[in-house]
Amino acid sequence: MPRVYNWQIGREMEYPYPAVRPKRQAAGVFNLNKCIGCQTCTIACKTTWTSSKGQEYMFWNNVETKPWGGYPLGWDVKILNALGVQKWRKEGGTWVYKGLTIFEVAMAERGLGYIPDPEDYANPNIGEDMVSTPLGRDGDRSRYIRGLPHTTWFFYLPRICNHCTFPACLAACPRIAIYKRPNDGIVLVDQLRCRGYRECVRACPYKKVFYNPQTRISEKCVFCYPAIERGEIPRCFRNCIGKIRTFGFINPPEKADPENPIDFLVHIKKIATPLLPQLGLEPNIYYVPPVNVDRRFIQMLFGPMGVEAVENYIRAIERQDVEVIGALTLANSSDRIYTRFKVVGGEYVVGYDEKGHEVVRVPLKEPVYIRPRYDPVRDLVLTTTP
Repeated sequence: MPRVYNWQIGREMEYPYPAVRPKRQAAGVFNLNKCIGCQTCTIACKTTWTSSKGQEYMFWNNVETKPWGGYPLGWDVKILNALGVQKWRKEGGTWVYKGLTIFEVAMAERGLGYIPDPEDYANPNIGEDMVSTPLGRDGDRSRYIRGLPHTTWFFYLPRICNHCTFPACLAACPRIAIYKRPNDGIVLVDQLRCRGYRECVRACPYKKVFYNPQTRISEKCVFCYPAIERGEIPRCFRNCIGKIRTFGFINPPEKADPENPIDFLVHIKKIATPLLPQLGLEPNIYYVPPVNVDRRFIQMLFGPMGVEAVENYIRAIERQDVEVIGALTLANSSDRIYTRFKVVGGEYVVGYDEKGHEVVRVPLKEPVYIRPRYDPVRDLVLTTTP
């Protein structure tokens, strides 16, 4: 089996195919400290892509509440238990994963996996807003929130297909019906070649490939590639009212561009990390982990890099790092794709497209307008002002 280098785990690993990276890799950064669990992204995706027969249970985009939620039920617990012991060690400033990836645990099957039971898809919003521990009885101050991290917590985790660099679905397909586009790295299912064997459903550890019982073929998130080809961001990104999502294209660490917002957040400032990097897929959706959560849980989901990302994020906000604040503020402020950003005069952050044209300009601080109590035009006193 070929060996490929996965920078997220700091070492080479085994994968069924030789490494062939795309010309550029579509990616996203989700700031979990701003997600309010409104499910607007879920509905935007659902109404756009999965409103036909056989797609009723499909949520290419879903938002689950951690620690108890999950769609399908217990997807993360099941794959982590099957993976076994997961050890990390820091070598020369780089975290190296010393455990086995899903490809190394079950090489004969081209990856560790399972097919969820139908009941696992029955409750997509199970565990919503459920906190990590009971709040305690009246008068019990042990659960009061004092500082970070909190003793009692929950957070929202929005998930889409990660369009991995080393996709397990692609590796497992016996029909070679799944492919990774060379121009942008988006992973798609060839609907004509697929025969519905569901090996991709079994292999994807994130469970973001779905079987359509009506058409008898597999379907998955397409990253809204028709929009990307027009220079627009995906539907779930542009409809995010919390402005937690940043779309762009990521480079490998050795080619990181500090003016690229994705590279800046992931490689330069290291405040965004992938979900379950120990699986070995090199996913391309990155998360700014929540600051209020038990660090042990953060490490389970995002590796030790996730714990460092939390500290880097807190430090950047406390020091009022205008570049970090600017990159996160820009987010999905425009439906057009911007590939570069720059803070101008300490007051605005500007996004530019590939040709260097200004796409969007956002103030770093929201302007405040105070209306006078007396309106001379209408000759009345306003009661809604201080």
